Amino acid sequence: MNIALFTESYEPEINGVATSTANLAKTMRAHGHKVLVVCANPWDDQFLYDGETIRVPGIIELKSVYNYRLAGPYNAHAAKLVREFRPDVIHTQSDGGIGMFGSSLANQLHIAHVYTYHTMVEDYTHYVTKGHFQRVAVHFVRAFFREKLKQVDEIIAPSSKIYDYLRNVGIDKTIAVVPTGIELDRFSIEKKDKVDVASLKKKFGIDPEDYVILSLGRIGKEKSIDFLIRGYALFLKNNPSKKTKFVITGFGPAEAELKELAHTLGIEDHVIFTGRCSPSETQRYYHLGDCFVSASLSETQGLTFMEAMAASLPVLARYDDNLVGTIQDGETGFFFFTEEDLAAKLQHVIEMDAGARKRIINNAFKVVDVYSMERFYQNVMEVYRRVVRANW
Repeated sequence: MNIALFTESYEPEINGVATSTANLAKTMRAHGHKVLVVCANPWDDQFLYDGETIRVPGIIELKSVYNYRLAGPYNAHAAKLVREFRPDVIHTQSDGGIGMFGSSLANQLHIAHVYTYHTMVEDYTHYVTKGHFQRVAVHFVRAFFREKLKQVDEIIAPSSKIYDYLRNVGIDKTIAVVPTGIELDRFSIEKKDKVDVASLKKKFGIDPEDYVILSLGRIGKEKSIDFLIRGYALFLKNNPSKKTKFVITGFGPAEAELKELAHTLGIEDHVIFTGRCSPSETQRYYHLGDCFVSASLSETQGLTFMEAMAASLPVLARYDDNLVGTIQDGETGFFFFTEEDLAAKLQHVIEMDAGARKRIINNAFKVVDVYSMERFYQNVMEVYRRVVRANW
């Protein structure tokens, strides 16, 4: 099968859409299918093509949204290459210019069209509204998607949370719940390079004895990292003698504000911002950590939670209905509700004995297995076969 994937964001960028699309391309190619990825060029206004990936010039730079570049809704050179590729299915992964481009080509060429709703767009409207007219923005977003999704043959929701959301806002198309696949083996603790971990600790000024609390991902307001920093400050106040570091890996527009918060709270010596890392190196940072924390309520599936579990890290997450099937409090991970609760849960996890830690990790492995690349492949192929048959 020939599959054309259209996505605004793609590797080497680090975010859920880029990771999900890259993993989809990898597993499809591994099973013998041909895949063409069409994405925006995040670096400049050049057109790039390497035989597998088309990077359309990014003409609009969004400095407030992780410095993303948006491409226009059409590119003649890219359209020619897609036609020559002769896709059986077009799978759009985003909603900007590239997503529009993919949708228009699917309509023009009468090709089966699948769309994955990756992002809770309502959670990102503050970047545009700056807090004003928020209700109007949410109303517009919902109306936009009700109209947009009339054009697709089938929708993939990466979690039940997205499925419920789409139904609640009036989307009546066929929706398949397909969790994104993860390269579980890449994160395995058996592949942990102790020399590399020691090198990273030295690089960032982390003592070998420090217990490392890890946050990994985009650094934006919607990720609620400020919540984590305040909770960590409470933990330090209650446990001044424990040797810990809070390592924040990633980049984004909230970084300066969060550094200032750590300074204001007097804990800047305990909070380390490592900056961005390439997708191929994320396992190094999971292996650096001793536990993983997240307070984000904007996740559609929480890939970082699964990656952390695959890397044998106990996960502490702010309670979200979306995570109930993945995190069973005290069994596969831990939920917290308030900053005080986070401080208490951190103390509990740090003080767990080896047996209790191993039990949590082993239970988490059973959950993570659902996100294997093979299951991902089989589930997506079921959707592709269905939409292709419908368009014969």
